[in-house]
Amino acid sequence: MASSCRHHQQPPLSHPTTTTRWWSEDSVAIVTGANKGIGYALVKRFAELGLTVVLTARDQSRGLQAMDSLKVLGVDHHVRFCQLDISDPVSIRCFVSWFRSSFKAFDILVNNAAVCFNAMNENSMEYAETVIKTNYYGSKQFTEAMLPFFRRSSSMSRILNISSRLGTLDKLNNPQMKAILGDKETLSEGRIDMVVNAFLEDVKEGRWKTQGWPEIWTDYSVAKLALNAYSQVLAKRYKGVVSVNCFCPGFTQTAMTDGNGKHSADDAAKMAAKIALLPVPVLNTGKFYVGSTSRGICSKL
Repeated sequence: MASSCRHHQQPPLSHPTTTTRWWSEDSVAIVTGANKGIGYALVKRFAELGLTVVLTARDQSRGLQAMDSLKVLGVDHHVRFCQLDISDPVSIRCFVSWFRSSFKAFDILVNNAAVCFNAMNENSMEYAETVIKTNYYGSKQFTEAMLPFFRRSSSMSRILNISSRLGTLDKLNNPQMKAILGDKETLSEGRIDMVVNAFLEDVKEGRWKTQGWPEIWTDYSVAKLALNAYSQVLAKRYKGVVSVNCFCPGFTQTAMTDGNGKHSADDAAKMAAKIALLPVPVLNTGKFYVGSTSRGICSKL
C-alpha cells in the first residue's frame, strides 16, 4: 500500500496560508455526522479557520451536546446546528427547507456520516442493508438534494467524501463487479447500483463469502466502493463547476475503531481540511486521497 501511495504521490499539500486563503466567514461548509469523531473535529477545524460551518447529527441531543463543547472552545459563533439523518428522505427534505431559510448558498460539503455495526474483528452481514442505505445511498441522496445550493464562484465549490481504502478496487476479487466499477468510460449510477444490488442479493442468499467481495467489514467496504465510484461519476459530470474528491483518513482513533488507531480525529480533520480548502490552482477533482501523519497526504488516482 505504501509503495502504491508513493508511486502516485503529488507534491505535499501545505497548510493554508494567507496567500492561498480563498475563503471568508461568508464561506459555508456542511459536515454530516459531526457530533463526534472526525466529523466533529472537522467542524472545529473549519470554525478555527474562519468558515461558517453547519454541524449535522442524526441525534438531536448529541448534536446539541457537540455545540455545547464547541462553545466551551470558543468557536461556536462560527457554527450552526441542524438535525439530519441522511438515511431518511424526510429528514433530508427538512434539512433542505431549514438550509434554504438560513443561507443563500454553500461552498463545501463533507459527507462524513456513516455507520458500522461490526467490532474490529467482526464481519457480520446482519445489518448490511442498513449500512448500504446509509453509507452509500444516504450520502448520495443528500448530495443530490444539496447540489442546487452550491455557490457558483471562481473559487469553485467542493465535495469531500470521507471514505476508506477498504473500498478501493484492489480489495474486490469479483472479476465481473471489478470490471463494472473499473471502467471509467461506462461507469454510471445505474451500473454502481447493479453492483450494490448484486452484493445485497449475495448476502440474502448467504453466498457473499464466496463471491469475491472485500474480506474486511464487507458491507462497509462495499458501501465505500459504491461511494468512491459515485464520486467519480460526479467529478466527471460537474468538472469545472464542483470539485469532487474522496479522502481516506487512515487508521484513526474513533468510536468505529474502538479508540484504536495511529492518529487522532483532530489529526485526520486537519488533513481533510487541507484537501477541502486547496487553492484553485492546485485543486483537483476525481481524486482518492490517503492521509498519514508520517507520510502526509497523497493521491491514489
